[in-house]
Amino acid sequence: METYSLLREFADSWMLLLLFGFFVGMIIFVMRPGGTKTYKDVADIPFRHEDKPAADGGPAKEA
Repeated sequence: METYSLLREFADSWMLLLLFGFFVGMIIFVMRPGGTKTYKDVADIPFRHEDKPAADGGPAKEA
């Protein structure tokens, strides 16, 4: 069996199954009960300084 046929057979069967399992695993990981606070905090980043601008302690300015 030549290399191309062997790799093609592997990609068509086991790699497809592995990638599907990874996809389902990531969905389960994101939907876990303990992650709500983390994702809520990350989702609110654009609205943190809605009332006033951020303080002048950001990245250093070049002279």
